[in-house]
Amino acid sequence: MRTKSGDLAILLAVVDTGGFSAAAESLDIQVARVSRAVSKVESQLGVTILNRTTRRIELTDEGRQFVESVRVSLMQLQQAEEDIISRGELPKGRLRVDAASPFVFHQLVPLVQPFHQAYPDIELELTSNEGFVDLLEKKADLAIRIGALSDSTLHARPLGRSPLYIVAAPEYLSKRGIPDKSSDLALHDTIGFVGPKTLNDWPLKGFSHLGPMMSSSNGETVRQLALAGNGIACLSGFMVKKDIAEGRLIPLLESEKFSKPGREQVNAVYYKSSSVAKRISAFIDFIQPKLTL
Repeated sequence: MRTKSGDLAILLAVVDTGGFSAAAESLDIQVARVSRAVSKVESQLGVTILNRTTRRIELTDEGRQFVESVRVSLMQLQQAEEDIISRGELPKGRLRVDAASPFVFHQLVPLVQPFHQAYPDIELELTSNEGFVDLLEKKADLAIRIGALSDSTLHARPLGRSPLYIVAAPEYLSKRGIPDKSSDLALHDTIGFVGPKTLNDWPLKGFSHLGPMMSSSNGETVRQLALAGNGIACLSGFMVKKDIAEGRLIPLLESEKFSKPGREQVNAVYYKSSSVAKRISAFIDFIQPKLTL
């Protein structure tokens, strides 16, 4: 007897949400139906897919291999169905995009309205996180990541490069003076990040790791602190280029600055077999030429 795709989809929901109750809530069905679907799949396969404990569920070795195959197959099936339905039509359906909050504020929000006008049937859902996110855990279809990539299970499309700038507000510089060389930063108030520590390695010749006077986990907070005259910060161009152009922030130590590709790369990442590939492609193709990195 062949396993129904509906039961397999419920099994994936249990794996992705971490439990039967959570899967039932996400699918808006009863827990009993979730339990029956998983039991039916295991019975038809003749193997145990999930080890259940009072606190959590874990995939067996056989289950892990089976679930990954099911995931790919269901995505391909969904994509085939969408290709037939949407042939000759604009992409439609929900697209969940995750990015660091400064990127959402400065780059994506200004593009939401024109994107909606171009693709009125795509329901855009934006979430923001300060670190790298697990696409499955956050239920995101697409993530915008700043910096080097390491996850080989994801497909990446480069969006460009956002150079780093050492900046301070004119108000701060008028009181404390302008640093002439990187060693002068020891005499200044600096604003950095709580973590990861690599964000406090500024791209300056002869500059060692920064011990900031004040720090935040959020890049937009660091920007606001700099704008308010609290000190000198190192931020990506996609956040501060407009501030520099309009004189709210002054770029410093440009002659000592060097490129830091590990922090400057901007990529759109998603699962290689994503079932929402058309919506993802439409979104990336739309925003890429309009980004101000």
